[in-house]
Amino acid sequence: MKSMFEHRWAWAAGLAVVTLAACQSAPTEHQGEAGAGAPIDARLARVSLVEWPSTSEAGGVVRAGQTAVISSRVVAPVTQVFVNAGDRVRRGQTLVVLDGREFEAQAARASAAAAGAALGLDAARAELAAAESALVLARATFDRIYGLHDKQSATAQELDQATAARAGAEARVAGARARVAEAEQGILAARAAADAAGVSVSYTHLTSPFDGIVASRQADAGSLASPGAPLLTVDDTSRYRLEARIDESQVRDATAGAEVDVRLDGPARAAGTWRRATIGEIASVDPERHSFLVKIDLPAADDLRSGQFGRVRLRGPSHQVLAAPRGAVVRRGQLAFAYAIDAEGRARLRMVSTGESSGDQVEVLAGLADGDQVVLNPPDGLADGRPVRGAEPGPAGAAK
Repeated sequence: MKSMFEHRWAWAAGLAVVTLAACQSAPTEHQGEAGAGAPIDARLARVSLVEWPSTSEAGGVVRAGQTAVISSRVVAPVTQVFVNAGDRVRRGQTLVVLDGREFEAQAARASAAAAGAALGLDAARAELAAAESALVLARATFDRIYGLHDKQSATAQELDQATAARAGAEARVAGARARVAEAEQGILAARAAADAAGVSVSYTHLTSPFDGIVASRQADAGSLASPGAPLLTVDDTSRYRLEARIDESQVRDATAGAEVDVRLDGPARAAGTWRRATIGEIASVDPERHSFLVKIDLPAADDLRSGQFGRVRLRGPSHQVLAAPRGAVVRRGQLAFAYAIDAEGRARLRMVSTGESSGDQVEVLAGLADGDQVVLNPPDGLADGRPVRGAEPGPAGAAK
């Protein structure tokens, strides 16, 4: 941004050139008045002092609000890559396929093991049923021998044999129940292994985690995928942000949630124009450069892309400046002019020096004074010295 001194120097140099040209070709006063013509209708406005916000700018780069690096979780050859950089993708869409034959074989083996464990459980349950039947018989025999022994009809040895048979049957039932429990746990382990093998198979089909656009492609068919090695990068197109670094002198004007103006370069539809945006986060401090990383949430647009360069304009405390309506300034090449009304109600072409614009007003650095009446959107036929209908006479010393 040029300083006010530079603006005034450029304005003075341009004014000297215009004055010299006017001196060389200017008509006499009588000729100028005679050629002024009839009064012309024009819209008028006043130049005035207004409260003007101080601003500062910083450059930054557009980033996607969310970026996913697609990589493999297993070591396997890449068999197919279905997308290229710039392609739009949908959530759940298959992007890359890996060679999954080894994992499919492991899944089949795990499924067979789960089926075998199920058969083992059936056998253990059958063994338990047989042991429980034998225990019922052993207990009945024990009860009968015990009754006969009380009646002196069975010997002590027969009672001991019945007692031992009952104890053996109870032990066999306990063992059968343990084998049933073991078989049940074996089934759980086999099913878990089958599930894990199925998950490993799913790792061979890499999908998009959200709707977005492929930002870059790092792999082709035949490449060996390994855990952590990027294959694709996908940007979430639903939200973009401008990341800019600002210094300590600017951070006082930046707070989370504050509105700022942003302008983007590049092919975007709204590139080159200032748009309103919101500061989402002031992320980090760089202790070496004494700067802050500001993340600005950008309004949605279909043609935003990561990597675009942009600028953010921060608003600071306001101060008074002389301002004129933007429509009063006429651009001719690198120079700016305005038609000001003189003491006789005539339009006088003045060279002006302008600064920043805000809304429909432009800052005036030189060439006009507070209270000057100027012509808005000068109509065709308006020339220097022509009367303007309805114009209020300007100061007696107004330039002609």
